[in-house]
Parts: sequence; C-alpha cells; structure tokens
Amino acid sequence: MKIGLFFGSFNPIHVGHLIIANHMATRTDLDKVWLVVSPHNPLKPKKSLARDHDRLHLVRLGIGDNPRIEASNVEFGLPKPSYTIDTLAFLKEKYPDREFALIMGGDNLATLDQWKNYEQLLASYDIYVYRRPGIEPGPFASHPRVRICDAPLLDISATYIRECLRQGQSVRYLVPDAVYEYLESGSLYKS
Repeated sequence: MKIGLFFGSFNPIHVGHLIIANHMATRTDLDKVWLVVSPHNPLKPKKSLARDHDRLHLVRLGIGDNPRIEASNVEFGLPKPSYTIDTLAFLKEKYPDREFALIMGGDNLATLDQWKNYEQLLASYDIYVYRRPGIEPGPFASHPRVRICDAPLLDISATYIRECLRQGQSVRYLVPDAVYEYLESGSLYKS
C-alpha cells in the first residue's frame, strides 16, 4: 500500500486542503492520503496555532467518511519541532509493509533545500507536488522522484479563514460543512 503524507498545520483545514488530498488519492497511484497534523512546523511561528487536538478534530470532521483520506496525529508523540525526515523514519519502522510518499505545494518544493536532510528525502521518497499560483517549483521540479500534479487549486488560506472568524465574518463554503458548524458553535479562532 502506498500512502501519501500531506503534512500541514491545518489551522484550520479548508476545502482547498481536501480538494488536493482527494485529487492525490484518486488521480495518482497513491492508495490513501494521510493528512498529518503537525504540532509545530520549524519554518513557521507557533503562536497562531490552535491546540493540536482541536486541529486534529477539525481535520477528522472535514474528511468525514472518505475511505481514501485519513487524519494522522503521528507527530503528536514525536520530538518538537517536527522534521519530516524524522517522522518518515518513525513511520517506516512502525509500518514496514507500507510505502510512503510526500505531498507538498510548489512553494515547499522550491525551498526544500532548507529542510532537514532534504537530500535523503529526494533520494528515498516520491514527492507529489501541486502547483501554487505565481510560484515556480524551483530546481527540484526535474528530479526523477518529483511528480508535478495538476490538482485544482483555490486561492484561499487558513490565515484568511482565521481572520474572517476573528472579525465575525462567515467562512461558509471555505471549510467543509461539518467544520463550519463546529466553528460557528464555538469560540475557536474568534478571539
């Protein structure tokens, strides 16, 4: 079984994330996609993150009953900050019968040389890349393990969604219905 790992803060998850995950799960050779909720990306500030379990809960709500996509909290028990290469080593040991691949945006591929042990990532794992508007994927786009995928993209961001919620504006249709209902009924991201 080949599993695509789509790492992210998912702060919160939105329809753009799910469109990409579904595209990778149904239009590539991946059998499943795991949305890996990252407690702390070392290249991003942690201050604006909702609690890990709140973000994981929203991811599970967003996925619903899709059998090809799963939420993963694998990084919750690993040392912080989370480094992709360390998570992959852990998963490879825990699931020796599975093959893992990475899913990332063209912006991440363009800065891959800033990642811990990026040479090992390129040598050992297939990387499925979705384009980002206005971003060139950089020199790694021609690497034999990199696959550029034309997934449909929406120009929305979790930052925009958090700002809307802080201002009391609707995020309906930007997030899955179950996530919308949960966010509307609580105070998450509103203060």
